[in-house]
Amino acid sequence: MASVEWFRHPDLRSPVAVIAFSGWGDAGNCSTSAAAHLIATIEGDAFALIDPDEFYNFTDTRPQVEFVDSGMRMVHWPRNEFHALHLPDRDVVVLLGEEPNLRWRAFGEAVAEVLGSISVDRVVLLGAFLGQVPHSRPTPLVGSSANPELLAGHEIASTNYEGPTGIVGVLTQQLGEAGFETMSIWAAVPHYLGGADYPPATYALVRKAGEVLGIDIATSDLAAASIEFRLSVDAALARNEELTQYVRKLEAEIQDERDTGGDLVDEIERFLKDH
Repeated sequence: MASVEWFRHPDLRSPVAVIAFSGWGDAGNCSTSAAAHLIATIEGDAFALIDPDEFYNFTDTRPQVEFVDSGMRMVHWPRNEFHALHLPDRDVVVLLGEEPNLRWRAFGEAVAEVLGSISVDRVVLLGAFLGQVPHSRPTPLVGSSANPELLAGHEIASTNYEGPTGIVGVLTQQLGEAGFETMSIWAAVPHYLGGADYPPATYALVRKAGEVLGIDIATSDLAAASIEFRLSVDAALARNEELTQYVRKLEAEIQDERDTGGDLVDEIERFLKDH
């Protein structure tokens, strides 16, 4: 497909894939941070990208310009790049990019072509949404898959959401129809944190993606960052009695993991309809 630029064609062992996009559906930058963590911690490199010209309205998703060491300006275009990462037992393909503005079906066909040509069989797509959840509890996850047993086997609450969707929702269906075993995993981010980076959700997404794909990913730094972040939020809350009471109210509403999963289905549906 002309929209895909190949740097090389990698020879991979039983590859699985992780996909994440910035923009809509990436609350707290959690899904893209999770994908970036894999790229940063597992040996590998980029092997292909999708040409942005066909899929972006550049007045909405503008290129970025910066000065480089030579003193020249460099323009950075929206980038959707495939990385081949190598683990002892199998390889991982990571697609990290920016949600396209245009021609989503053609974009999905390009993604499916790349993954199919290198024999990927299982794909996990990551997302994050703002919900009424407290930072003081483990990050809840919900998901979607054409295979309900896949969700249940990994203790991920399912959603029957109907309404506006993003590229993660489109690709989850499109890749499933193309024959890939596909699952989307969404993390809930506390809405009262104002959209700031949220390390606990990044940590939760990386761990669950590793579990679903059967790969071992180093997460000690993410765990430490999560603890440090929660402590910093606790310190800030100590100076705000009104917000402290609100968080305690959220904590009281969580009685068990099963109830939390049901509540989160409603939360994600509200988020998707409002954005």
